[in-house]
Amino acid sequence: MSYFDSEFSEEGNLFSEDKNVDDEIKRCRELVDSGSIFELMETAEEVLQLCGENERFSDGLYFVNLLLDVAPYNSDYWFKKGFFLSGLAKFEEAIECYNKSLSLNPGDSEILIDRASAEENLGLTAQARRSLEAALTGDPYNEDALFSLGVIHQQKEDYDTAINYFTQLIDKNNSYTDAYYELGFCYEMINNPQKALEAYESFLDKDPYNPNGWFNRAVMYTRLNNLEKAISSYDLATAIKDDFASAWFNKGNALADLGRYSEAIECFRKSYEIDKEDEASLYNIANIYEELGDMINAVKNYTAAINLNDNYYEAYLARGYCFDSVGKYQLALKDFNKAISLSENCADAWYAKGDLEYSLGQLKEAVESYKHAILIEPDNFEIWFNLAETFLEIGSWLDAISAFDRCTKIKPDDAASYYGKAKIYFIISRTQEAIDCLKMAFMLDPSIRSEFAKEYPEIKSSKLFKKLLGEI
Repeated sequence: MSYFDSEFSEEGNLFSEDKNVDDEIKRCRELVDSGSIFELMETAEEVLQLCGENERFSDGLYFVNLLLDVAPYNSDYWFKKGFFLSGLAKFEEAIECYNKSLSLNPGDSEILIDRASAEENLGLTAQARRSLEAALTGDPYNEDALFSLGVIHQQKEDYDTAINYFTQLIDKNNSYTDAYYELGFCYEMINNPQKALEAYESFLDKDPYNPNGWFNRAVMYTRLNNLEKAISSYDLATAIKDDFASAWFNKGNALADLGRYSEAIECFRKSYEIDKEDEASLYNIANIYEELGDMINAVKNYTAAINLNDNYYEAYLARGYCFDSVGKYQLALKDFNKAISLSENCADAWYAKGDLEYSLGQLKEAVESYKHAILIEPDNFEIWFNLAETFLEIGSWLDAISAFDRCTKIKPDDAASYYGKAKIYFIISRTQEAIDCLKMAFMLDPSIRSEFAKEYPEIKSSKLFKKLLGEI
């Protein structure tokens, strides 16, 4: 607001900089108690200024009500009463005061802008927008109105309109720092990282010690696949704000993507040190150890993440993979089941469980797990293929053919699916269909001929087979 942004310290004023606020307000109350209301009116601007600057809203409301008793048609006093009521979160009453002020001083842009703020606080976004647009009618280049309209449209996810307002504001005043930040956010939301980067860099030109600006700049460099510059920006963010957990975390991700694993682990440890409830940092540390083949430390950190969040199904799933890889199958199965209990719609958990059951020879159980996974991801080729192979092993020939058929629909150029069907057709003596599938498999992947020759040497050497296949 414009009413409370100046200081009153000139000699002769009632208030001076070196005086205690409580003492000054007490002195004003004494003037009122002594009946010197007109003396108070002489210094009304200073009284209200003092209360506004020091967020003494109750005191300000007390004084402005006294002033309104004497001057009930003073638009400025109604405006200031609205301000103090807003400061006390009495927004409905504040709006009534702003309306009274506007009835006495129609079209005043500052009153309209403050009314819009109160309307926004009540969730009356449409009314706030109209108030701000009315402010622009009388004052087309009002910076506060342009900025607030940009923010309102940004919150409505109408980013193009918000960009228009922020751009107008910057064209008028290229030193309006916050407008660059919000402009960057809008470009980020419409997936224009280059424009967002330019806006954040302009923001940082004006506010170089803002850690959030460096953080957002880093995020944009990450989206532009320039990880080295992203890391440099995260470095600046953490240099300014050492306890910036998100910056340490994101820097760790960037370093991990570059294969700089030891540095990444240190960043995630720093993030966890700042936020002891940050299970995601522990998960990422575990993930790196798993990538490095250090299953002991991987399991240790997945377990630590689970201890922080017992519903962390991704950690159960990942730890299950680790147990599976080191031969601790029952522990792996327990983790996969726990992941499923926490997120039944996690196809990966059902798929992992099915693979483990298959490895343990529990083929019927594997079939059921694969079926659950397929219900969640009906076009997942790998799950269909494993299901088909399992059906083949348990002798469920028609189910296996159906599953291989689905594989060829999802991935028409997969030779292994045609070869799998060919083997089943041979088993059930549907020779011509077997030959047709073999031809397709051989065409798609000639190396399958050698595999077939090893698996079926007597058929491969048969003259009838060669004739059917068209080789003689």
